[in-house]
Amino acid sequence: MVDQPIVQLTNANIYQGSSLILSDVNISINKGEFVYLIGKTGTGKSSLLKTLYGDLVLREGAGQVAGFDLTKMDWKKVPYLRRNLGVVFQDFQLLTDRTVHENLKFALKATGWTEQKQIEDKIADVLDKVGLATKGFKMPYELSGGEQQRVDIARALLNGPKLILADEPTGNLDPETSDGIMQLLFRICREDGTTIVMATHDYIVLQKFPSRVLRTENGQVTDNAAVNFV
Repeated sequence: MVDQPIVQLTNANIYQGSSLILSDVNISINKGEFVYLIGKTGTGKSSLLKTLYGDLVLREGAGQVAGFDLTKMDWKKVPYLRRNLGVVFQDFQLLTDRTVHENLKFALKATGWTEQKQIEDKIADVLDKVGLATKGFKMPYELSGGEQQRVDIARALLNGPKLILADEPTGNLDPETSDGIMQLLFRICREDGTTIVMATHDYIVLQKFPSRVLRTENGQVTDNAAVNFV
């Protein structure tokens, strides 16, 4: 039996309020794929990501993410969808008044974890995976930008997601730190079989770490778009 795609949109029209942002979107993304999402600001990258993680309801067409029907999303179902996803933000969105460990513990408790030993084991596991095994006691402001992004990725990994949606995860980082984050994301994709969809403006990243590309442009999504490196 062939695995169902992790992400499937068919003839999907994506709206922001009453405005049609992307029309007739057809995308299929399989388990373990790494896919870039590129496009100029305002062309629909964020709207597409928000549709995939349930912030925007898919009103027209068909779509599923990790087995969830996007046309039937409501506030009650979104938390269940998000337990199967990890979302990585450009600005980290860490709680600044708590340690790294407490940030991760808060996220686990918010998604229903109650057993203390399991919580501690999971936190140790994800911090080790992102190379921060000794940094759990630190406050976010004591970490570099790259380390804060690694904490954000650790948080995204907590529930063993089938899919990670990363919104400009290298946008605020210097080139060397950015390379480290990309190597980490590709390793998670390769070793864990986690599908990753990453929005980016950074063409140097695409050049150094080539993979499949989706482009938002003129209200459409082009699959495997040619990328001109200039």
